[in-house]
Amino acid sequence: MLTLPTYALVTPARNEAQFIEATIQSMIEQTVRPLKWVIVSDGSTDDTEAIVGRYAALHEWIHLVRLPVRIERHFAGKVFAFNAGLACLEGVTYQVIANLDADITFDPDYFAFLLGKLAEDSRLGIVGTPYRDDSSEVYDFRFVSAEDVAGACQVFRRECFEGIGGYVPIKGGSIDTVAVTMARMKGWKTRTFTQKISIHHRKWGTAQCGPIRAIFNNGMRDYAQGNHPLWQFARSIYQMSRSPALLRGAVLGAGYIWAAMQREKRPVSREFIEFRQREQMQRLLGIFNRRLRSQRPSERRVEKFTNRDADVKL
Repeated sequence: MLTLPTYALVTPARNEAQFIEATIQSMIEQTVRPLKWVIVSDGSTDDTEAIVGRYAALHEWIHLVRLPVRIERHFAGKVFAFNAGLACLEGVTYQVIANLDADITFDPDYFAFLLGKLAEDSRLGIVGTPYRDDSSEVYDFRFVSAEDVAGACQVFRRECFEGIGGYVPIKGGSIDTVAVTMARMKGWKTRTFTQKISIHHRKWGTAQCGPIRAIFNNGMRDYAQGNHPLWQFARSIYQMSRSPALLRGAVLGAGYIWAAMQREKRPVSREFIEFRQREQMQRLLGIFNRRLRSQRPSERRVEKFTNRDADVKL
């Protein structure tokens, strides 16, 4: 039987009164609880602190940290809040550290499952699961690789997190993508496991703006984090097949092109961009090769026979 590693959680929360109680209930119901869960109120002005405070009074492993109100709102603030929570874990002998959003819910064995994956493979540095929200289906791995781990819940082996220097405070966002890519650059394996999902209760990227603007901003972030132009073109074309028809892909591509035309500063290194673009071209080539093989009649016959044979065995 596998011995699961010990873990701690940090949750940056800014005005999450609408959702955070459900997240806390999900954690209370976990079959394997953390040694400590630090919830950092990043200058919340709603009832977030009152809700967290009630549960912290009942559960000694839940801790509330209050930060002053911050006028400027940007993604780097989430990193600053996370680091404030991380500082509260000094002296705690955890082996795994997780960054958990304040607006998701999940099954009672969610963390036991992810900790088990880390226990099975010592080279895994970051693990997570897909998420589902009101605006999207569960991950489509044609343009989101199983090696990418969504920021709603990223579970790090401690050595991996410390080895990449933690999260990079990028005002424009993509801090989760940068962390996962840097982990692979350092030789760690990263993986999203599809056997579980979490439910994301706020539409992704809409905390500060509407859904269309969020898609445009996503395109700008794609440029900032170094996406290859061919990859971005394919990604935009694919997004045109999703609701709202054509608009999503067009707006995503427009965001990328706008950032490129404005020569927006890329807050990542040249080494990072080259590594990321190599990965994207390898994935794009893999997609192309699979499509090409699927068009060959001989291969379709082999695939049909194999599937029929598998059904017989079942």
